[in-house]
Amino acid sequence: MQLISGFSRFFRSRWLTAFAPGLAVAMLSVAPQQAPAQSLFSPAIRVNQDIVTWYELDQRQRFLEILGIPGSSEAEVRKALIDERLRKQAMREAGIQPTPEDIQVAIDEFASRGQLTPDQFLKALADAGIDRETVRDYVSSQLAWRDYVSARFISQARPTDDEIDRAMGQTGGGGLQVLLSEIIIPVNAQTLAQAEALADEIARVETIDAFSAAATQYSAAPTRENGGRLDWLNVTNLPPALQPVILGLKNGEVTAPLSLPNAVALFQMRGLREVAAASTPRFSKIDYAAYYLPGGLSPETLQRAAELKETVDTCDDLYGIAKGQPPEVLDRVSASPSEIPRDIALELAKLDPNEVSTTLTRNNGQTLVFLMLCNRTRDLGEDTSREDVANALTQQRLQAFANSLVEQLRADATIIEQ
Repeated sequence: MQLISGFSRFFRSRWLTAFAPGLAVAMLSVAPQQAPAQSLFSPAIRVNQDIVTWYELDQRQRFLEILGIPGSSEAEVRKALIDERLRKQAMREAGIQPTPEDIQVAIDEFASRGQLTPDQFLKALADAGIDRETVRDYVSSQLAWRDYVSARFISQARPTDDEIDRAMGQTGGGGLQVLLSEIIIPVNAQTLAQAEALADEIARVETIDAFSAAATQYSAAPTRENGGRLDWLNVTNLPPALQPVILGLKNGEVTAPLSLPNAVALFQMRGLREVAAASTPRFSKIDYAAYYLPGGLSPETLQRAAELKETVDTCDDLYGIAKGQPPEVLDRVSASPSEIPRDIALELAKLDPNEVSTTLTRNNGQTLVFLMLCNRTRDLGEDTSREDVANALTQQRLQAFANSLVEQLRADATIIEQ
């Protein structure tokens, strides 16, 4: 039980259910859904010359359910195993398969996410009736397919210098945009350790649905109502130090927890795209205003901020609001992106000029920051390296090639399901 709870506290309810006393035996006694008079090892699906047995269907479904990974319904598991057979057939023709050493490295990494040794991880699954080969098949299929896609499409996926320039917004012809989800966990001196531990657990989630569920439950940002989902953002709007971190993520991957004033933040990559219009310039200066309201995130203060938002059209209007008050209630700042505090920079990245955010606090949560973006000054500098952009473009294109290939393989295949 201690081993299982160590794998992921975020999915603890699933783990505890799966490993409750006697349940492993009960799971083993439950026959997979199959037609009468068929054995576990008879074909459930035929994919060209290969088969998927009822046993494999049952094992994969149990494996995903125990780890709390979405996609564990019978229909979803069937589709996943069909796609795996198609990928294996393509790789077999190309003579590509993972070595035992590569598979073991993948299992080691998978187990380490739950702070388990490989033997502890495999034994815990075996106690629930999950065969070692089920784990090996799951990790080796992904590993070999990545190598195959890279070998087959890498020459087509590499961007040209002109494409990198355009993605960096240096030619006036376009740029990169990212689709992120966010979780902002508020902290104070008393809750810091607990918040950091929670953020560490959330950082290990592997699916968009799981991150969305965590955002709904734990995030203090307004986006929690939408599962933490942000709209498309220009990469150049993000804080310079965060740009290579975000560009290094694959779809579904989550950043390590980021420390902010009064909060811990996590971001998950949901998409990356190139845009044709000149919509992603770089900026040398960001002009913004921060008006401070006592009361933090209390309903009364948030209501006052909402009313204030309706009365101001530009940052200059805030001078009239602050007239007669102490000077420290209003900051008007013009700074380079790298000089702006990280939490403010992240909020400003979401705003257009004259838009407002009321997410941030100061003074240990007792003061609300009414944050308004005034203007951005364009710059053609290269804070994000060409290598970061090139790698991000390459990975995006490899994924597109892989998805297209699987769709074509499925269209050409003979698939018979029982």
